[in-house]
Amino acid sequence: MNEEEKPFAVITGASSGIGEAFARGFAVMGFNLIIIARRENKLQELAVELQKEHEITVLTIKADLSKIEEIDAVYEKLRETKNISFLVNNAGYGIPGSFIKSDLTKQIDMINVHNIASFQLCKAVLPQMVERNIGTIINVSSISGLIVKFGNVTYTTTKAFLITLSEALQEELKHTNIKIQALCPGMTESGFHNTKELEKFDRSSVPKKFWMSSYEVAQKSLEALSKKRTVYVPGFRNRLIVTLSNSKIFGKIIKSLAKRKLSKKK
Repeated sequence: MNEEEKPFAVITGASSGIGEAFARGFAVMGFNLIIIARRENKLQELAVELQKEHEITVLTIKADLSKIEEIDAVYEKLRETKNISFLVNNAGYGIPGSFIKSDLTKQIDMINVHNIASFQLCKAVLPQMVERNIGTIINVSSISGLIVKFGNVTYTTTKAFLITLSEALQEELKHTNIKIQALCPGMTESGFHNTKELEKFDRSSVPKKFWMSSYEVAQKSLEALSKKRTVYVPGFRNRLIVTLSNSKIFGKIIKSLAKRKLSKKK
């Protein structure tokens, strides 16, 4: 297969963390790439490295997916690109604060990044996947979307949306060879907590054994595709956290402990 015939894998939020790990994984597998993020310099550095090491084509798109017009632009580019076999909707971030006190614009921006962009990019690539009867979409959610809890309302709600979107799409496409996965990682070593909004987050408050590397999350996600599991939580500890948090007895204990920790930081 020559380079032009290689299928494309599209990854949003590809400049660091889980998105970068997916990009590196697909490059090793021989896919051409379309990598999307806000930081153009990071994208270019990654593109040059992966093209040189793996002899693939890497296209970069600088886009801020909190802006509807930039989501629209990416949507049109993907609609025009043939032979897309993978889409990883990974772009995302967190903001601290309660629903009432958090800035409305920042909350709407998060909805755009997590939900509107993911929804629209699924819409961009699915027609060609259905036509070829093959393709995979991974929507990067979070265990927060599975846990009934107090906390950041906007983040939890947008991540729950991605889970429902994935389940509904998979049901609609159950008679095809297209796979949809809602990837729900827990604490991950990535650039997620390196933002200005989360600079006060104390990483040591979470035991090391509960952290996973971005590479491990991406690798486990791809391995889980063969099991045809739409909602996938990587790591036994993360699955245990979800189960216990949603139980009536242990859930109350976990929430109580979390509230004490948060109150001490204020």
